[in-house]
Amino acid sequence: MSSLGRKINNADLGRFRLYFQGAALLLLLYGGYLAINIGDQLPTFACAYNDTRGGSCYLLGLQHQMATPLADMFGGRGVGILVGLATFVGFFVILNKAWCGFVCPLGTLQDWLTALRRRLGIRAANYSETVFQRLSKIKYILLALLILIPMAIGNSFFGLPKLSHDWGVPFCMICPGRVLLPIFAGDFSQLAIDFSSIAKLILTALGMAITGLLLVGALVKKRFFCLFCPMSALHYLFSRLSLLRLLKDGGKCTRCGNCYRACDMGIRAIADDIEHRNIVKDDCMMCGKCIEVCPEEGCLEARFLSLPLYRSTAEGFFKRMARKNHES
Repeated sequence: MSSLGRKINNADLGRFRLYFQGAALLLLLYGGYLAINIGDQLPTFACAYNDTRGGSCYLLGLQHQMATPLADMFGGRGVGILVGLATFVGFFVILNKAWCGFVCPLGTLQDWLTALRRRLGIRAANYSETVFQRLSKIKYILLALLILIPMAIGNSFFGLPKLSHDWGVPFCMICPGRVLLPIFAGDFSQLAIDFSSIAKLILTALGMAITGLLLVGALVKKRFFCLFCPMSALHYLFSRLSLLRLLKDGGKCTRCGNCYRACDMGIRAIADDIEHRNIVKDDCMMCGKCIEVCPEEGCLEARFLSLPLYRSTAEGFFKRMARKNHES
């Protein structure tokens, strides 16, 4: 192992992630002040309702595009839809689901709430495996609805009347990111229920309720909202295309369970699966905590193409544990 590789593998990835999250948060929330805009098809929550943003979430544009009449989707407007999707995938293939673990402002906010919970001494909650599997399907239902509801605006299905344009961006209206992220720029206008129509009343009331659930839920469960996030569902559909991978050598795994206990999402398969090389699971956010706590040499590894970025080593594990014990 090279000297540089050894230093990286012995490093505290959690601390690096903390700094990276802070930089990403500043860029996505306040980049507009510096005229920075890294795109409107980002594979992460960067709310377009925040006027000071440095980039915005793909889901807003996707919902607008899905309101296109089906006949027009096979024309010029269809090309625009494909370009938007290709741009989203182009961003995504670089970081894979690390967009969730390292970049997403809403994820960072939940991590802050977890830190607050620890300081307050509130006991963390865990899902049983059965409940975990059932809840993890909700994000796919939300992904389907955020596509189908806008489609029903531009198209009549089964002889039913078209929906009002007030239903145009249903997920954005219920997304806690729309409510919370503009607040960081001093904009409290989204912290309200819109009574201008029945549709907006229903959606914005749901948005306020879901925001409250996120704030309470994240105080008792790590990354509470991420389990229900349709962006995470969309990520997983394209995860095999990404150049960044989380890999596991099952032959080196001793089933100690450290990775499962460290996983903020509570993914049991990260420990139990010793057959698959690519270990990026449905709800994984590629935070790297599983690599940090793995004591087995080369069992878990983050790799970009053929370049190893960070891998588990016995030396790195014991050094990180010693630092942690010293700090505590």
